[in-house]
Amino acid sequence: MKVVSCDVLIIGSGGAGARAAIEAHDRGAHVIVVAKTLEGKAHTVMAEGGINAALGFRDPDDSWESHFMDTVEEGVFLNDQRMAEILARESPDRVFDLERFGAMFDRDEQGRIAQRPFGGQSHRRTCYVGDTTGHEVIMTLVEAARHRGIDYRSELVVTTLLHDPDDAGTIIGAFAIEVHSGSYLVFLASATILATGGAGRIYTITSNPVEATGDGYAMALRSGATLVDMEQTQFHPTSMIFPESAKGMLVTEAVRGEGGYLLNSEDERFMKRYNPEQMELSPRDQTARAIYTEIQEGRGTPRGGVHLDITHKGRDLIMARIPRMVKQFEKFANIDITTFPMEVAPTAHHFMGGVRVVPETCESTDLPGLFACGEAAGGTHGANRLGGNALAETQVFGKRAGEAAADYAVGRSPPVDHDAVFVQREIERLEQPLGAEGAAPHALKEELGRLMWENAGIVRNEKLLVEGLRRLRHLGRTQCAVKGSRRYNPDWVDYIELQNMVLVSECVLTCALSRKESRGAHYRSDHPKRDDSSGLVHYTCTLQDEVLHIGSVPVEITRADPTMRKGD
Repeated sequence: MKVVSCDVLIIGSGGAGARAAIEAHDRGAHVIVVAKTLEGKAHTVMAEGGINAALGFRDPDDSWESHFMDTVEEGVFLNDQRMAEILARESPDRVFDLERFGAMFDRDEQGRIAQRPFGGQSHRRTCYVGDTTGHEVIMTLVEAARHRGIDYRSELVVTTLLHDPDDAGTIIGAFAIEVHSGSYLVFLASATILATGGAGRIYTITSNPVEATGDGYAMALRSGATLVDMEQTQFHPTSMIFPESAKGMLVTEAVRGEGGYLLNSEDERFMKRYNPEQMELSPRDQTARAIYTEIQEGRGTPRGGVHLDITHKGRDLIMARIPRMVKQFEKFANIDITTFPMEVAPTAHHFMGGVRVVPETCESTDLPGLFACGEAAGGTHGANRLGGNALAETQVFGKRAGEAAADYAVGRSPPVDHDAVFVQREIERLEQPLGAEGAAPHALKEELGRLMWENAGIVRNEKLLVEGLRRLRHLGRTQCAVKGSRRYNPDWVDYIELQNMVLVSECVLTCALSRKESRGAHYRSDHPKRDDSSGLVHYTCTLQDEVLHIGSVPVEITRADPTMRKGD
């Protein structure tokens, strides 16, 4: 098999991976970026509404301290506060980096970067490009990477991380499959960065692309890393609900940021019952549960949603500020949102949990040589992510990860050897279903999605979670069958992804069962109250001898405690 060497290997080509690649390259490292998808086609493109930065253009009294406090308060104090502080302090410079790279942000009347309000925030700090901000960000980064001649390898499935044969605790690269040919590749690197995104595809209704199957979480866990806060899965309040082919497709928070109303079947702005001060711009966890409650209590639409109406803002503003939404509803639902309301419902969206890392360097707390950034890393968002903080996280921690990985690689020659026995065992694991009898992997992925939506969704309880674990274990023992050869075999890719999805789902269910309180996106109907006396812990996942272990570590309070409120 082919062996490829570099200084820094980056797994994932989205906003975090691309920013890490640029930074590592600019610090003199030989960088290779590998990804399942093509350049510019990562989940970043779906971050439509904007990127948070306390620039103070729209609200002069905004500050990084306010951004930090918004992030921690809406994260219900489960955040790694050092990571939240770094995010708030550095996001303005990262926005200016994007502008320097060529990003064309919308402007205000004075020609400055425009900023809009987003849910749960005390100031208007979300910088945007209409409702296509993520597209602008990723295209800008891809062009900056191309200008530097950074080596991109697309349509590769990375299946495992590789350990140093002489030091089993150190990561020295990864093993991958080239999808088109089915051939195997060994990537050897002094430093490896996971920028693999989240795992939204473990849910049947999701805004995530098909590639978001939790590969980074699973690979890190199997290699000895610790995951944190995996019970904290965010459900975006608004997605399309029809036609079936568009179900779960994101309806950006920018619609509500620009003044859209949420209405139930009785034409009532129902958010006044749940958060009368912030209304439609309430935090995402509150808004998603409010919509869920309206539907469950019979005040939803016949299709099982609620209405999101922005028609009162007029066609000119709608076409200028959210043109993508206009096109999306015209294309998929044959609806003109300038004259008719949208029908929306919650969708699985973002993982707040992920690999436990050192905040300053993004290095794994357990595995030297391994770094993680973006949605692959846990800690920044706590129990609930503010809209606009995901893009900011990709840029702030993508830069830091690239910088730290390049510095780690300096003075080290790329590894020249790997554990051939380990690689052979990995090949045997991967090829086990080829020619076997059993169930089709894609059918099991669909079953898993339904299981997680029903048993670990917006509202959870012990009965649902225990039943979910029982169903998951039965599914995990089901023999899979993959027909055909290794060459361009989507069923084989489904099988590989399914193994990762099952492991990540076990983390979600088990951590959710352990957290016997409601905090942020994790809502337990049998424990509906937040418990600061015992709940201020990160639940951790580790894997030993293929058995998942759940532990806990206290949340470190550095700047803000749960008794504080914005402005304190």
